[in-house]
Amino acid sequence: MDLKLPVKSKEMQDWKWSEYEPFFEYLLEQEISETNIDSWMKYWSDFSELIGEVGTDVYVSTTVDTTDEKAKKRFNTFLEDISENASTKNQALKKKLLESGIMPDDFDIPLRGIKSEVNLFCEENLPLQTKDSKLSKEYDAIIGAQTVEWEGKEVTITQLAPVLLETDRERREKAWRLAAERRLKDREKINEIWQKILEVRIKIAENAGYDNYRSWRWEYLKRFDYTPEDCLNFHEGIEKVIMPFVNKLIKERKRQLGVDVLKPWDLSVDPLNRAPLTPFVDASELEDKCHNIFEAVDSDLGNHFSIMRKEKLLDLANRKGKAPGGYCTEYYHRRLPFIFMNAVGTHSDVQTMLHEGGHAFHVFESNKLPYASQRDVGMEFAEVASMAMELLASPYLTKEHGGFYEIDQAKRARIEHLEKIIMFWPYMAVVDAFQHWAYTNPEDAMNPTNCDAEWTKLWKRFQTFDDLDSSEFDDVIATGWHNKLHIYHVPFYYVEYGMAQLGAIQVWNNALNDQKKAVDMYRHALSKGGNATLPELFDAAGAKFSFDEEMLSNAVDLIDKQIRILS
Repeated sequence: MDLKLPVKSKEMQDWKWSEYEPFFEYLLEQEISETNIDSWMKYWSDFSELIGEVGTDVYVSTTVDTTDEKAKKRFNTFLEDISENASTKNQALKKKLLESGIMPDDFDIPLRGIKSEVNLFCEENLPLQTKDSKLSKEYDAIIGAQTVEWEGKEVTITQLAPVLLETDRERREKAWRLAAERRLKDREKINEIWQKILEVRIKIAENAGYDNYRSWRWEYLKRFDYTPEDCLNFHEGIEKVIMPFVNKLIKERKRQLGVDVLKPWDLSVDPLNRAPLTPFVDASELEDKCHNIFEAVDSDLGNHFSIMRKEKLLDLANRKGKAPGGYCTEYYHRRLPFIFMNAVGTHSDVQTMLHEGGHAFHVFESNKLPYASQRDVGMEFAEVASMAMELLASPYLTKEHGGFYEIDQAKRARIEHLEKIIMFWPYMAVVDAFQHWAYTNPEDAMNPTNCDAEWTKLWKRFQTFDDLDSSEFDDVIATGWHNKLHIYHVPFYYVEYGMAQLGAIQVWNNALNDQKKAVDMYRHALSKGGNATLPELFDAAGAKFSFDEEMLSNAVDLIDKQIRILS
């Protein structure tokens, strides 16, 4: 190829569309043949990675500081000037590839995705998708600005979370109520954001000729291996299999705490009323000890994390103005991951670090695949990478391995993690079922009051337990959908966690019998990137892609058995 690509994405940071366009035109002008297909694809892939890396950089900049107006402007400019135009040109390149009838070797799965993308593409939707992304950033800014006064200091709601682990019930209640009241103050603002987002998403589906946004999003997410009906059946399985076990856990928690009835602020504290686990003091200690743990799981994974530390690819500590949540993204051209989170010193932070570490290792393990499209992994398996790492790392939490805890504390942390896995599935069902309802009943969902009612209905279905009393918090419950950023950022992305957890538990079960073999299979599966079907990826990791009642029952039985062993 004669037109040389930039060596680094940094060279492109301030490019206008006019500087990107010649590279697309150059690709479009080339005749595709059996002799040049690999070089043509590699050029396209390399250029896509460079653009993607610029996009990563502008996105990360808006999350590390939601108040940075320059970063926000760069992000919006990239979306409007570069991303939209690049999407149109990439569509032309996909059509060119398909019309040539010539494909690189080992390209069946990416080809399936490209065909779907061509079918889905609608130029009218490009500015709407840009608008959707901008609105999600407005949501971030609202959440990032949520602070309260606690003991004479201004703190973020995330920084208040450790109080919910304290043994003083009055302090827990005070902190919980304070956070809830603060969130409710933004009720109208978030309702307005939702209405704007939903309007955009309805129009996207309409423009592309789909009956509803769910159908459009299903194809957008390349959900080839399961249907909406499968998800609804998954919800029913959770209701039947998981909720009775959660009810048992709630009943036992009430007994251990010695209270008449559990309140929402009683769900995170240690049930034996022990002081909270304090695994680390600051982000550097979190890094150090997680590094030791990754090294214990596998020396190559430890080396991957060393690279991340050396290249400053971690932003871990919570602070005012930082976007909520945690994520792992990729600097595509360098083929390096970046981890973002909001650590405040809890065991939950340790789990988040291990989780995002799994995503990061996925990037490292799959980065030898030649084309970017081969590394495009479905979230159903991407989350196996992260959730399995939480479990594969669990034997190494002790100080003996350079980790955080004494042996008894590590057992406690592991029990807490396993119980949270069980308790997560019903919450996941609420979030997923809410989205199915919203996008198949858009006229109803346009009214936030109806959304409150539907969320409340689902909450009663999946989060009502005999010994838990939330009766005085109707408004807090009703607006719970405001607090789940996935609804605003990545619609329909949540059920994947539930599916992936079942895959991760199977990997963990293998590890209980042979840790090294299980880790080797896990790494092998990660190395395939997105170059296999979901069932094939699960199989490579030593698991079955299934989320029926039988699989849920097997998972519960295993977790129950391991909790008893650890207790």
